[in-house]
Amino acid sequence: MKKIIYICSFFALVGSTVSCDRSLDEINKDTSRINEPVASSLLVPIQYNMASVGYNRANDFTFDIMQVSLDFPNEGNSLSRYYLTENTGSGFWNNSYRWLKQVDDLKKAATAEGDKNYQAISMVLNAWIYSNLTDTYGDVPFSEASQLDNNISQPKFDRQKDIYVRLLDDLKMANTLFVTNKTLVGGDLFYKADTDVNGITNWKKFCNSLSLRLLTRILSKDGEVNVKERIQEIMNNPSIYPIFLSNADGTKLDITGISPLMPPIARPQDFTTGRAASDFFVKALQANNDPRMAMFFTQAKDLKNTNIGYVGAPSGYPFGSTFSYQPSNLNQNLAKGPLKIFVYPYAELQFTLAELALKGIIQGSAQTYYENGVKASIEQWGAAVPANYFNNPNVAYQPDMSRIMLQKYIALFFVDQQQWFEKRRTGFPELPNNGGLLNNGNLPQRLMYPPNPKVLNSTNYQTAVQQMGGDNINVKVWWSK
Repeated sequence: MKKIIYICSFFALVGSTVSCDRSLDEINKDTSRINEPVASSLLVPIQYNMASVGYNRANDFTFDIMQVSLDFPNEGNSLSRYYLTENTGSGFWNNSYRWLKQVDDLKKAATAEGDKNYQAISMVLNAWIYSNLTDTYGDVPFSEASQLDNNISQPKFDRQKDIYVRLLDDLKMANTLFVTNKTLVGGDLFYKADTDVNGITNWKKFCNSLSLRLLTRILSKDGEVNVKERIQEIMNNPSIYPIFLSNADGTKLDITGISPLMPPIARPQDFTTGRAASDFFVKALQANNDPRMAMFFTQAKDLKNTNIGYVGAPSGYPFGSTFSYQPSNLNQNLAKGPLKIFVYPYAELQFTLAELALKGIIQGSAQTYYENGVKASIEQWGAAVPANYFNNPNVAYQPDMSRIMLQKYIALFFVDQQQWFEKRRTGFPELPNNGGLLNNGNLPQRLMYPPNPKVLNSTNYQTAVQQMGGDNINVKVWWSK
């Protein structure tokens, strides 16, 4: 009897909720899904995930190729010996394009909502992610990327020059869109612009500081692009084009260690397994009497397990080498919360301005910019600059690129792939060949395209390979030719 009553009640309920004029499509629609993305819901996932991608890229790639750390002990082919395959950047490629689609959705939602701040932020994020992609590979899908909704599944590869021109124009446009007396309606992991009244101004500083990073990257192409004119326009009009003025302005993500803001590396012990600090980076810090040494590295140990100070292993050491000590390793605290993921530190900008002042492109003292960069780089890690620090001849300002770029290299510790980009651009710092490097000891100039575009977008891939001059690690990208 209860069963009959239940069935009758069920059909009565269906009859009362589904009218005769509704279609099956309407009935079967999943109302729990967001069919139209809301701008305020998209920003935080992009920030966390792409900042984590940059953190992991520094840890998995840049540290090895730029002699910060190395696989140890390892007698086989390794990244620190310049052994790269087509899979070396597969995860970076896939993650970047995955989140670039979310950035595109953010821009579309912001435009539909008429929210200029989210629209400008989407343009800044787009320039940040795409610049790292093109600086890694050269020509990449850009103008037709993220267009599956428009039935473009095989996007063309845009030339790097065209990508740079578009990104720089977008950043200039974004600068005009920001409404600095408004706050965001959703969360913001970089600048807390939902609660901090200065948040949007800080986004604007990020926008223009990013322009300076990209313009300096293509400095050798002044003439093809109006590089110096654009740099001077920014620097000569600070009220229109504000830039970072302190460590507080730099772009970073605070990882609390409390869910959901967890460190990108789940187990700190994985951060140091099978690894050693590189002799080159350790010696650079030792020469500076750098107060961050213990923050970055552990002490080496002799065969009796006694501390012997900070001693790295030479990157690319000759095959068959033996060691009478256990080299220094990275400090596991770098993988534990709380920690900061640096996206674009203020110190980086100061070294960029030191270079531009040295070359006479902007006004100001190259020495002042340089010293500001050294101080900021130390202080961003919570360390104090020792008294008379610049009396050290290894730190004291010298009007040459090698001195500026060595300190910039140190300041870019754990900043995605920026050390590698800047080494390719300037040739500094001069990294030693310790006898076991592959590729004839030549620093790789780009990554090979990963398998997916080669297989799934083969026609456009072949066109890109022809226009770049090959798909190998020694082909230079446009700005480094």
